[in-house]
Amino acid sequence: DETLAGYLYFHKAPNGTELHAECVRKVAALNQFDCLRANKATMAHGLEVRVPFLDRGMLDATMTLDPDFKLTRKGEKTQFLEKWALREAFNVPTEPFLPHEVLFRQKEQFSDGVGYSWIDGLKEHAGKVISDEDMATAPIRFPYNTPGTKEAAYFRTIFHSHFPNNNYGNGIEATVPGGPSVACSTAKAIEWDEAWSDPTKQDQSGRFVDTHDAAVA
Repeated sequence: DETLAGYLYFHKAPNGTELHAECVRKVAALNQFDCLRANKATMAHGLEVRVPFLDRGMLDATMTLDPDFKLTRKGEKTQFLEKWALREAFNVPTEPFLPHEVLFRQKEQFSDGVGYSWIDGLKEHAGKVISDEDMATAPIRFPYNTPGTKEAAYFRTIFHSHFPNNNYGNGIEATVPGGPSVACSTAKAIEWDEAWSDPTKQDQSGRFVDTHDAAVA
């Protein structure tokens, strides 16, 4: 997703140049997010994970690909779906690697892919356990990257209960970057859609991008 512009917000990229710059930003930050999580979660259980899409040869191929080929062009014969180039490489009808409906299905965020009811249920639960008073005092308790929703405050409260010293001034600002995001975008990509400047439209779910088949935005 980072190297081939797979996240749904990439649909809004105005051109190949902007898209490539965002891919570079995403790859450069992998050590702070996905790779960090994959490494910590597996090593905690005595496993060492391998990430084949970050193989040097694969990176060379995907990051030097003309970014115009990564743009999504809905309704066209080619590039009609995110990560089209990768999908098409596996599109061998005579000896299929995957069923066609799987190979060409819409991208889902991990959190959405496990079931929309799961993520909606989390938000509902957070709304019950995080009060309006908790949100009012959030800037005092969490001065860095202050959670803007009850869901975010719920997760932050759990995190802080395990790592109480990991707060502003003790290094968190250097290791856990914050800022607005839609469907895993960087803060810079928020500029691609004026609607995303509204904090209520900023969510990690891919459904907050209006190109999603089940969009809620």
